[in-house]
Amino acid sequence: MSYRVRVEHISRYHYANDVQSSFNEARITPLTTPWQLVLESRVEVAPDAVLHSYVDYWGSVVHAFDLHRAHRDLTVTGRSVVETQPPGTPNPHLTGAAPGSEVERSWSELGESKLRDSFSEFLSATRYVPPDPRINEIAEQIKIGRAPMEATLEALGWVREELTYVPGTTGVHTSAIEAWDGRAGVCQDFAHLMLAVLRAMGLPSRYCSGYVHPERDADLGATVEGESHAWIEVWTGDWHSFDPTAGKPTGEHHVLVARGRDYSDVSPIRGIFHGGPTASLDVTVRMTRLA
Repeated sequence: MSYRVRVEHISRYHYANDVQSSFNEARITPLTTPWQLVLESRVEVAPDAVLHSYVDYWGSVVHAFDLHRAHRDLTVTGRSVVETQPPGTPNPHLTGAAPGSEVERSWSELGESKLRDSFSEFLSATRYVPPDPRINEIAEQIKIGRAPMEATLEALGWVREELTYVPGTTGVHTSAIEAWDGRAGVCQDFAHLMLAVLRAMGLPSRYCSGYVHPERDADLGATVEGESHAWIEVWTGDWHSFDPTAGKPTGEHHVLVARGRDYSDVSPIRGIFHGGPTASLDVTVRMTRLA
């Protein structure tokens, strides 16, 4: 089943006092991959600013801009039309091998120094995915008697058992271990905890951000409130995509925007400003299934 979907992502900042200048980056443009084709995309900001686009170290599309006149409000809007297939099913309009087409590696192969060196950034601890002896012990138990993909699926089930989805219980700076200790969190926390277990098992894994359409069988032309979302990709011979919050592989209703080691590499809007402070932030995601 394929999707063609229009996505509109609007971030509105209101400041308590005039902001005299600001420097910003936006990562809100979907990626083209073997299973996802970006047909249209644009980013707009108000007040008007000159946008400079580039692809960052992790392969994400970044729009950078700065403002040097006083303003109390800043609006960043991303609009795109994307055609998606379930990961592992290549888009017929694109070339290249489908993800998941390579042979699964064994634990011994995954432990080879050359391979670990090439994936070191997706095996290392980070601020959001810190080391923890309890996670190491759980990872070793999960590995016993299981091949890498079987262990991945077991870890997926474990995360779903350990965390309850409760909005507002964690913040944007909460680590995987902090969320786990509280036994609750949101999609960002589910993804970080899954990464912690996978990396402790020695499986290269990365954080993914994007959008998810809440209705897989949505009516054509109907605009609904979508969601910014987080999930993971794990390498066992090729990259495979899973949604820890849902406890299953991702599908055509997921729209991939950015990848990295954790949330800090993919935050939708980041920047610094002189003035303020921020009084409010309102984020709206609207999604319309076109085909």
